[in-house]
Amino acid sequence: MGPMSPEKTIGFGIVGCGAIGRVHAAAIRSLPGARLVAVTGGPEAPARAQEWQCEFEADVQSLAGRADIDVVDICTPSGTRAEIVEIVAAAGKHVIVEKPIDVTLARADRVIEACRRAGVLLGCIFQARFNRTYRLVRDAVQRGRLGRPVMASAAVKWYRSQDYYAGAGEWRGTKQIGGGGALINQAIHSVDLLRWVMGEVERVSAFTATLARQIEVEDTAVVILRFGNGALGTIEATTAAYPGMPRRLELHGPKGSIVVVGDEITEWTMEEMRQEDYEIRASLEKRALSREGVADPTLTDISLHRAQLEDFVEAVRQGRPPAVDGMEGRKALELVVAAYRSAEAGGHPVVLPLTN
Repeated sequence: MGPMSPEKTIGFGIVGCGAIGRVHAAAIRSLPGARLVAVTGGPEAPARAQEWQCEFEADVQSLAGRADIDVVDICTPSGTRAEIVEIVAAAGKHVIVEKPIDVTLARADRVIEACRRAGVLLGCIFQARFNRTYRLVRDAVQRGRLGRPVMASAAVKWYRSQDYYAGAGEWRGTKQIGGGGALINQAIHSVDLLRWVMGEVERVSAFTATLARQIEVEDTAVVILRFGNGALGTIEATTAAYPGMPRRLELHGPKGSIVVVGDEITEWTMEEMRQEDYEIRASLEKRALSREGVADPTLTDISLHRAQLEDFVEAVRQGRPPAVDGMEGRKALELVVAAYRSAEAGGHPVVLPLTN
């Protein structure tokens, strides 16, 4: 599809009206030039339509068939998205899906192919990329400020009670619909950030365990990474760390180190300190660490979702790819799938890209 008039209001439909659907609805409704037209999905949808001052549609087909909807935003459980995307894309609607893109590479490929075949845009939500902190970090690494990176690590040590897994239709903590546990659902943002900042991963070794929750997937995972640039890395993920710690990202090289805690830079030290480095340090002294999502997933600031959805609106208007497209969503999923395969093989290394 080609570009649209810059004055056109972009109509949105939402499929899935649970906790994350609420975040997306708030973000869309705050966007100039966008309008939430209708919602569907789940028993709560009629009430949400009234709350969000939009219309209710009985099913995906009805929503996708509306002429006043340009984009369908899919916020359903992770392993349900491929079928919905196929319906929506065939109706000629642009698509944006929450992370992960789906739960298997085969299903992710169905999502990507449906949008390619229909000639519509596909985006995957990784809103952390729109955080100024991570953009500063990525820019520093790409400009060689750390020297050749030697180590990168991410830690997501959050807390989710047993009740968290028992609610929401009981799809959380399942393999078929949830796709996995702490790694694919909580840590996937950090998985994405690591490869976005550091580049592609070429080898993965992992161990997973279910230590505290009565679920069929992992509540704890440790992953060892070898990046294509030679650097080594780790990912630690758990939903059993009371009371929940702010997520952490560390990057180290022979010329500098950066540490991010709770999405705020707590260490920014370079061998050759420049004026820009002191300015970054000064700007961070007054900022508090974010504890968003560490124990309650409903406590989510909408500003980064809003920023990513704003980019998607502009992509639709301009006829350009969104900043985070379907292939980016697939790459994050591929790294998670590789980690799961390694864990199933007792930690045996798995080489990327995966061949099947």
